Amino acid sequence: MSPEQFIEGYEAALATQDWQAVSPYIHEDACVTFSNGDYFQGKAEVQKAYERNFKLIQNEQYAIFDLHWVRKSEQFAVCIYAFRWQGLIRGEQARGAGRGTATMIMENGRWHLLAEHLGPSTE
Repeated sequence: MSPEQFIEGYEAALATQDWQAVSPYIHEDACVTFSNGDYFQGKAEVQKAYERNFKLIQNEQYAIFDLHWVRKSEQFAVCIYAFRWQGLIRGEQARGAGRGTATMIMENGRWHLLAEHLGPSTE
């Protein structure tokens, strides 16, 4: 699997809103920062945060696009991308967008998300 295929698979897994689909993509030592500044360290914290979002945002549609690969090697990859989401929160339409940075590491023959930082849009 290439880093590009990893991101495509990660995006598809997030679209399922099912932690079991997302979990294989997340490293045990993952650190994730949401665009509101909330920070989660370790896979267990990341799981709780993602599951909370899956429950809060119903029928979410999430897209990653405009990727720029900062660096790719056999052991790690870093990309910057734009993202957008939309869904229902308490029955009301909600949406958001921003920029993200993802760091992936190759370990045990698989790519894993090691760090992800989501921030506001640059537009």
